[in-house]
Amino acid sequence: MLQFSQLHNYFSIQSQGERSNLMQATLPDQFLDKVAEKFRMLGDPTRLSILRSLMAGERNVSTVVTETGQSQANVSKHLKMLAEAGMVQRRKEGLQVFYQVSDPLIEKLCMLVCGSILEEAQSQVEKNRELLKSWKGR
Repeated sequence: MLQFSQLHNYFSIQSQGERSNLMQATLPDQFLDKVAEKFRMLGDPTRLSILRSLMAGERNVSTVVTETGQSQANVSKHLKMLAEAGMVQRRKEGLQVFYQVSDPLIEKLCMLVCGSILEEAQSQVEKNRELLKSWKGR
C-alpha cells in the first residue's frame, strides 16, 4: 500500500522543476490511482474533521463523536475507511477502541493546505479592502 510518508521526499524538494521530474521518474501511472485514492480520503469534510480531532492525540470513538458532532455510526464508518487507507491506526483496550493518526505527513499536508487557504483569504481581504477604499472615494 502506498503511504503518504513515501511522498515525504517529493514534498521536501525545494524546486518545482525537481518535484516535477521526481514525480515523473518515481511514480508510474499505475500508482496514480493509489495517490488519487489517498487524496479522496482527504476530500471528505467528515474525514477531515475526524483527522483534526485525532491530530490532537489518540482518541476513543466517543471522544471523536463529541469533538466532531457527528453520529457514532458515521464516525465509525469513516474511521474504518481511514484505517483501511493506512491513515489512522487503531488499538483496542477492553471494550474501547482508540485511534490515532498513523502518518505524520498527513498533518503536514493538512497544514500546507490550510496555510494556502489562509494566504488566499488574506489576499482576497486585502483586495476587497482596496476596492472599498476606491469606492468610498467616489
